[in-house]
Amino acid sequence: MKFFIDTANLDEIREANELGILDGVTTNPSLMAKDNVTGEENIKQRYLDICEIVDGDVSAEVIATDLEGIIREGEALANLHPGIVVKVPMIKDGIKAIKYFTDNRIRTNCTLVFSPGQAILAAKAGATYVSPFLGRLDDISHDGLALIEELRTIYDNYHFETQILAASIRHPMHIVECAKIGADVATCPLKPIMQLLNHPLTDKGLAQFLEDYRKGSNP
Repeated sequence: MKFFIDTANLDEIREANELGILDGVTTNPSLMAKDNVTGEENIKQRYLDICEIVDGDVSAEVIATDLEGIIREGEALANLHPGIVVKVPMIKDGIKAIKYFTDNRIRTNCTLVFSPGQAILAAKAGATYVSPFLGRLDDISHDGLALIEELRTIYDNYHFETQILAASIRHPMHIVECAKIGADVATCPLKPIMQLLNHPLTDKGLAQFLEDYRKGSNP
């Protein structure tokens, strides 16, 4: 399973990348605003800065919701850097745009997916990635992980090449469960990734090893 970090913060991206396990980055307008990145030129520059850090796919989201606007923005984003994947919302014109981008060899990430039907349309249009938001489904008392499982079954049934990019991940067990189900990618903030490192028995065992070493070194 690939690991993407879901942020626009360069320090967080560098920290995740230094672990040696980072495969890509996802961003969105909210994450840009959270990091005080505003204005078209500043946002484009931030994408370029991210691409300089990460050797992998970087999802850059369009703002337009009409077909012409999505295509115009998407082509401009794709031209910024070979690592850019154009992030397109799951709407009618979004699906049309994904088909256009697919025909023109521009990679896409269909975002804001909440149902199997939406994910089927994205795959049929040729999306490189589809992003089901499992955490947001959990927030309204729906089983987000069940959606990931359904998509894995459907995509395997028909050999769709679209990769399932599990998004809106809130904690480390979401990551583990997505791995068990067979999600192709998990994208999340830095905190859940770092939490995967932690276990109290690891801390206890390391403390014991160090204590025993000190005793042996100082008879």
